[in-house]
Amino acid sequence: MSSQQFTIHSTDELPQIAKAIIQWAGEEKIWLLNGEMGAGKTTLSKAICKELGVIDTVSSPTFSIVNEYATQKHQTIYHFDFYRLKNEREALDIGVEDYFYSENLCLIEWASQIPSLIPAQHLVISLQKDLENPSLRVITLEKVK
Repeated sequence: MSSQQFTIHSTDELPQIAKAIIQWAGEEKIWLLNGEMGAGKTTLSKAICKELGVIDTVSSPTFSIVNEYATQKHQTIYHFDFYRLKNEREALDIGVEDYFYSENLCLIEWASQIPSLIPAQHLVISLQKDLENPSLRVITLEKVK
């Protein structure tokens, strides 16, 4: 398992962090964004999508569970938010496995709600807020195989 860590002091740094994450991730298609409420998972997802050339509006899929975005290169990115799920059956009902094994990038918030459905190989992006400096975030990347 390899890892990388970044510290960001403001959202102005997100484009360069998103670029670094994309480069570091390589061919990995399943990205779990972990962090408490308000840690910046959706904000980071927006920066990643912008860096990847998404032409659609990127927003939190809290109520829709999954949003689909198209890129300038005619690729598809899926953005999930499983926070509101009551059980894994709900994820299976929307065909989550088809998304995960589609070879398209999947950005997954609140993956802890569906632990047994996450593919064994994935990237974990953990966001942690600094209690003393609310604008500071520590982002840790881990490749799990």
